[in-house]
Amino acid sequence: MSESRPSRPSSRLISWGLHAYWRFSRGMTLGVRGVVLDQDNRVFLIRHTYVPGWHLPGGGVETGETALEALERELHEEACIAMDEPPALAGVFFNRKISRRDHVLVYVIRRFTVLEVKRPDREIAEAGFFPLDRLPDGTTVATRNRLAEILQGQKPSQNW
Repeated sequence: MSESRPSRPSSRLISWGLHAYWRFSRGMTLGVRGVVLDQDNRVFLIRHTYVPGWHLPGGGVETGETALEALERELHEEACIAMDEPPALAGVFFNRKISRRDHVLVYVIRRFTVLEVKRPDREIAEAGFFPLDRLPDGTTVATRNRLAEILQGQKPSQNW
């Protein structure tokens, strides 16, 4: 499932450019992430083509869109997953690594439908369910921290 990935400097440049745009076009940026857990206690993760690491699916909330609408859209686009019931809000996190204006809402989704197997595309290099005790190498610290907070009772952080 691997595709070629941009070099780290180019992915940083892309990220910087997008956030520079958002900084001037929006007062604050807001993102959503979904912790999608199946009945076998596996979590759905994605690996982007433009930034390193394995992440929870999600993305930015667009102007005029609610957080839940954004989560629904991002899960469909990045994971080919539809929520069967409203998700539970697990926390709100300040993402100072992205900007001084960025916050991320994390939701837990336990009832869902897999619409189809997610195939690689221009944005998603790989995607799939992983056992919680065998997360793929490169799973981000933020992803591991959110899972520990939600599933192991680790004290929640205020920061992403």
